[in-house]
Amino acid sequence: MIYLDNAATSFPKPAAVARAMADALTQCGANPGRAGHRMALAAGRLVEGCREELAEYLGERDASRVIFALNTTDALNMAIHGVVRSGDHVVTTLIEHNSVLRPLSELSRSGVITLTLVPPDAKGMVDATEVERVMTARTKLVVMTHMSNVLGLEQDVAAVGALCRRRGVCFLVDCAQTAGHLPLRPREWGASMVAMPGHKGLLGPHGTGVLWVREGVRIAPMRQGGTGSASESMFQPRMMPDMLESGTLNLPGIAGLRAGLREARAQECQAHAVEVALCDHMREELLGMPGVRVYTQKGASLLSFNVEGIASQEVAAALDEREIAVRGGLHCAPGAHRFLGTLQNGAVRVSPGLYNTMRDADALVAAVAKMTR
Repeated sequence: MIYLDNAATSFPKPAAVARAMADALTQCGANPGRAGHRMALAAGRLVEGCREELAEYLGERDASRVIFALNTTDALNMAIHGVVRSGDHVVTTLIEHNSVLRPLSELSRSGVITLTLVPPDAKGMVDATEVERVMTARTKLVVMTHMSNVLGLEQDVAAVGALCRRRGVCFLVDCAQTAGHLPLRPREWGASMVAMPGHKGLLGPHGTGVLWVREGVRIAPMRQGGTGSASESMFQPRMMPDMLESGTLNLPGIAGLRAGLREARAQECQAHAVEVALCDHMREELLGMPGVRVYTQKGASLLSFNVEGIASQEVAAALDEREIAVRGGLHCAPGAHRFLGTLQNGAVRVSPGLYNTMRDADALVAAVAKMTR
């Protein structure tokens, strides 16, 4: 199988990830932070070791600002629901994933917040001046993707972050498509919070995610419960990370994430350069085919296209029969498809990863060419 669906989940995983997860289950499978025996202490050291390495990756000195989540969606929900209050105004963009659009739209529909969606320009880029234009005195939060999972272009989050810092507005960045692919510099961006997955560019297992919270940002816990700390109190602890981490953590997942993070960093996050080179090659080949419409720009790290007269899901299914894994449909990003004019049919998304080669790209091109004959 030629796997070209890395924007959803990276594959294959490094062998070290599976080994680390097995070791966590067999050698320190106790509950971290819940006992004083050696197995629990080993589990706690594993969790804190991963937290510290993630903090280093993000340029954060205080590892307690790094929170483990179930996935990026969970991290985004923790951030959104933890910051906004009744009467607040929130700004986001049209090209966001439903992990942002749905919680914000529900809050808007229920009358808790007012919401403004900023469209991208003709090239798919969000202009900071357009974000500033719609901000009001009640704007509490701006949420923005670092890279759309449909357009594949790095957005200028630093420009929006500078604007938010100047106006005293919280800025949440969704790094689902860039963690492990591009350097993440949340402090330099002026970000208040960053959400990212473990299972994509960081090469970790499913069911892992991270939320980074800048010091001074006030965030209420979305869940309350056991933390292994301040157990004499019936109220949620207020120190980080305990305040946002109730219940048993995903120990094998965190062990796998640590191993994946190490592999991604050892490769110096070269995935983005590999992806862009492969996508540019496939883009040029597909642009020359009759009946093929390419939507993504040169320099994008993924490729979105359609074959005239064939539904995107049918193209994806036909490619699957040829042992090529891609994704057809709307990719949980209806606004991005509305922008592209593909809301009815969706698009075929090709997303190579660190381990793909030019031979894989050529196989995709050849398979699509057969559909156009």
